[in-house]
Amino acid sequence: MLGRLLEAGPDGRRGGLQLPGCWDALTALLIERAGFPAAFLTGGGLAMARLGQPDLGLVTASELVDTTAQICDRLSIPLVVDGDTGFGNALTLQRLVRQIERAGAAAIQIEDQRFPKRCGHMAGKQVVPPAEATGRIRAAVDARKDMLIVARTDALAIEGVEAAMDRAETYLEAGADILFIEGPRTMDEARAIADRFARRAPLVHNLVEGGVTPSDQSRDFFDMGYAVTLHPLLLMHGLAGIAPWLLSVLRTSGSTASLRGEIADLAHMNQLTGAGALLEKGDSYG
Repeated sequence: MLGRLLEAGPDGRRGGLQLPGCWDALTALLIERAGFPAAFLTGGGLAMARLGQPDLGLVTASELVDTTAQICDRLSIPLVVDGDTGFGNALTLQRLVRQIERAGAAAIQIEDQRFPKRCGHMAGKQVVPPAEATGRIRAAVDARKDMLIVARTDALAIEGVEAAMDRAETYLEAGADILFIEGPRTMDEARAIADRFARRAPLVHNLVEGGVTPSDQSRDFFDMGYAVTLHPLLLMHGLAGIAPWLLSVLRTSGSTASLRGEIADLAHMNQLTGAGALLEKGDSYG
């Protein structure tokens, strides 16, 4: 299904697919109910939500696989999973790819940072040599059955845009289905990436609030030929932005009555999560 969403049209352009980030089944369900055709399991969001820690490679492979399975059990749209660096070497990466595919994901993203990695929009990143990075992609391609492989490079901020594109070229040759060159700093850099790759493979651009991007408009990148824009932390940033106010109202007033027009209630949550249908199904078994 994801592959069809990314197919090139008669003009050679692809997609125009916005992927909001989720970190559990409820946030994935909210994305689906909002009408998005696919969702992105964000590694950074998972670290923040599950561990209360920043995106510094602290999530384990088993935690990622477990979360993927929980989301795919509830979701009916494709899920793209942030697989970070593969959590070790090429063999651990292959095990991760097999587990993530069995859990139901439509695609997995593999990057070329050193392990443990850090958020792509933070300073101080390091990348592995091109040969090792290309080996990761070959290992992922060899391990998957039908799942798509997203090859991400973080080399632009370290080695420059030309070196990053050269890396992406080798990842494409190694069998990657989708390319993701993280962090173009100007529209000229973003356009150079699109000019080189957009007609050859689906391209991803990352839109993180407060991160490194020359535009916050998906349309600017779709017009260049990018197929996907990621919005990995929209829901997380929304929660972190509004939660202090909600808690302050409760602490100072002792009641949530004044919030009733701003928040969901139990009936809404039961409807969202399908309580009625689930109870009816249970009753059908006597």
